[in-house]
Amino acid sequence: MTSTIESPVLRTNFEKSVAEYWNTNRIDPVNLRLGEVDDLYHHHYGVGEPDLSVLEGPADTRDERIIAELHRLESAQADLLLDHLGPIQPHHKLLDGGSGRGGTSIMANRRFGCEVDGVSISEYQVGFANEQAAKRKVADKVRFHFRNMLESKLETGSRQAIWTNETTMYVDLQDLYREFARLLTFGGRYVCITGCANDVTGLRSKSVSRINEHYTCDIHPRSAYFRALADNGLVPINVIDLTAATIPYWELRAKSSVATGIEEPFLTAYKEGSFHYLMIVADRI
Repeated sequence: MTSTIESPVLRTNFEKSVAEYWNTNRIDPVNLRLGEVDDLYHHHYGVGEPDLSVLEGPADTRDERIIAELHRLESAQADLLLDHLGPIQPHHKLLDGGSGRGGTSIMANRRFGCEVDGVSISEYQVGFANEQAAKRKVADKVRFHFRNMLESKLETGSRQAIWTNETTMYVDLQDLYREFARLLTFGGRYVCITGCANDVTGLRSKSVSRINEHYTCDIHPRSAYFRALADNGLVPINVIDLTAATIPYWELRAKSSVATGIEEPFLTAYKEGSFHYLMIVADRI
């Protein structure tokens, strides 16, 4: 009789350092403060044209107005991602790869009525997200797991759609898309929103390096995504450059109380063209 040794969730020193960063960075001045607006907590940035009238009016409530607008923009980003998942039905199952505090998963269930599993290597994030699902009385359909998205332990061919929302810079893309190809049903949909480096100038950019250092991540060049997708039977059907759409979010955030100092490197990198904010929509063949 043979026994299978289950691999640990955190398999490398890099994964351990990423998990430690997100486990200890609990008092996040950005996502927690924005989530307090309507109790929906994201772990990404925003897109769209902001309402700059929030900068006007009484000074004592100015920051509160900015916070609400930033949250509207980050929810708009999640809605844009969900718009591209295809014709999801209530009986389908979805996967949120690197699910953060769970906001996008909760929005997906609210929109489609289907089951959603989220996986994260941060035990803190998993606990937070499960508490949110329970609070909203959707824990029977929205579940978060302390697992590695490179080895999700979910059933082969069980997912109609998978998304990653600003999480791919923490993993090897070949390993990731091999796992996603295993999980997706034939014709299933994968949507990725990510920051990626310009292949010519990005990896030499000081601003991109500062972003890497700030978030303990490893930003991939743009071409690496398309190479890894093709190698694993995931065919892009739509590619949207969201760089211009996210710059206003960063400009507004720089004027708020939740600014962390990383706004300048993001804005510099986007405007100099060394960094792109991309949405890739791909189908499993």
